[in-house]
Amino acid sequence: MMLLRPCLGALLAAGLFLVPTKSEAAVRVGLGADYWIDESAAFNFTLGVETPLAGPLTVGARFGAMLITEGNDIGVPVDLVLRANLRKSGVYIEGMAGPWLVFGRGDTFRAHAAFGFGLQGKAASIGLEVGYLEPNPTIGLRLGYKF
Repeated sequence: MMLLRPCLGALLAAGLFLVPTKSEAAVRVGLGADYWIDESAAFNFTLGVETPLAGPLTVGARFGAMLITEGNDIGVPVDLVLRANLRKSGVYIEGMAGPWLVFGRGDTFRAHAAFGFGLQGKAASIGLEVGYLEPNPTIGLRLGYKF
């Protein structure tokens, strides 16, 4: 618990540096539906900011709210995101990691890491995400819209 507080503080500080200027600003909203293997279904709504890093790469942060259906527990997903938008093919790939706060299931802070891929249009995207949310793997569908 003591180690998680400095890590959470570092993630929040990094998020402040990732907020892009107006000319580079990109905000992404997302909806997700996951199966948390041997645990439950989980639905989430996320809001993210991203800024160009180099070429097709962007870096950003996302946070939001989630509902875990088994037990009606809630949570707060927080991730750092590295994304590559391959414009010519319309494909994106991304990696994300961060602490997720899950309330009502014992351990509040849970490690999360995932890999996602899918199709990106001018603003809308749809894809799959495969990852790990302590203590089990996850697989899910993502819908997004970039402003």
